[in-house]
Amino acid sequence: MGVNAMALPRSRWWRRLSVIELYLWAFRLAVVLVVVWGVVGTVRAARYSGEVWLDFVVFGFSQGAIYALIALGYTMVYGILRMINFAHGDIFMVGAYTAYYAARALDQRGIFNSRPLLSLALILVVAMVVSMVTALLVERVAYRPLRRAPRLVPLISAIGASFFLEYAVRGLYGSGFQAYPEFNVFKGEWVLFGVGILRTQAVVIVSALILMAALYLFVMRTKTGTAMRSVAEDMEVAALMGINVDRIIVITFAIGGAAAGAAGILYALVFKQVHFFMGFYPGIKAFTAAVLGGIGNIPGALLGGVALGLIESVAPILVLDGLGIVAPYQLKDVTAFIMLVMVLIFRPSGILGERLATKKA
Repeated sequence: MGVNAMALPRSRWWRRLSVIELYLWAFRLAVVLVVVWGVVGTVRAARYSGEVWLDFVVFGFSQGAIYALIALGYTMVYGILRMINFAHGDIFMVGAYTAYYAARALDQRGIFNSRPLLSLALILVVAMVVSMVTALLVERVAYRPLRRAPRLVPLISAIGASFFLEYAVRGLYGSGFQAYPEFNVFKGEWVLFGVGILRTQAVVIVSALILMAALYLFVMRTKTGTAMRSVAEDMEVAALMGINVDRIIVITFAIGGAAAGAAGILYALVFKQVHFFMGFYPGIKAFTAAVLGGIGNIPGALLGGVALGLIESVAPILVLDGLGIVAPYQLKDVTAFIMLVMVLIFRPSGILGERLATKKA
C-alpha cells in the first residue's frame, strides 16, 4: 500500500504542469528537432571536409577566448555589485582604439615588425592601462554615487556611460575605421600535429589562456582574491570582518578593465581594424557568454566564452546549412543572440550558476 501511495503522485506528475510549462516543453522539443534536422541534413550533404570543420573549431576557440576575457569583467562586477555593467563593451573599445595610435607610431618608426614581441607588449600595456583607467572613472562617476539606489538606476547609468564613451571616442578619434598594422611574424600558419593553424589564432588562444589562468589564480590564491570572494558572498558581513569594500570594488573594476583592454588587442590581431562602435557586438556577446556560463561565476565566464565562440563559429554551418538557408555564416550574430534568448528561457542560471539561482539572482 505504501508503494502504491508513493507511485500514484509520480505517475500523475504531468498533471501538475501549468500551461506555460507545457508550452516551454513543446518549444524545447521543437528547438531540438530543428537542430537535429539541420545537423542530419548537413552531415548527409557532406559539403565540407574535415579540414574546413577544424578551421571552424580553431576560429571558434580564438573568438571564444576573446569573449571570455571580456565576459570576466561582466561577471566580476555582477558577482560583487549585482549589476550589469553595460559600458564594459565600450571600455574594451577605448583601450584597443587608443593602442592603435601606439601601434601606428611604432610602425612608422620601423619598430613594430623589427621587434614584434616588444611592440606587442607595449600596445598590450597601453590598451590595458587605458581600459583600466576608463573602468575606474566609470565606477567612480557613474556607479559609486548610485550604489544604494534601486537596481534599475545604475542600469540606466550604465547605458548612459556606454553612449558617452562611444561618442566621446568618436569625437576624439573620428568615426572612420582604422586599420591596425599587421605583425609579419604572425602571418601564415604553424603546423601542430600535422594540422595547420593560423599563427594569429594560435597567439590569441595562448595569450588568452595565460591571462585567464593568471586571473583565476589571483582570485583563488591571493589575499585580495579571497577578499573579493568574501565581498561577493556578502558585502555587509565582509565589511564587518574588516574588509575595505570600496577598495575591493575598485580592484574588481581595475582587473575587469585591464582584461577588456587585453581582449581588445587580441580582437585587433584577428579582425585588424578598430572603430568607435567596435565594442557593441563583442560586448553583447560577452554578456551572453557570462549568462551562458552563469553570471557571477569566473569559471562559468571562461566556459561560456569558449562555448559561445564555438557555437557561433560552427552552428551556422552545422545547423542552418542543413536547413537549406543560403549563406548561413552571415547569420552567426543571430546565432549568438538566439543562444542568449534560449539560455534566459531554459536555464537563466547558466551552466555553472546553480548557487547564483538560489541566492544572488
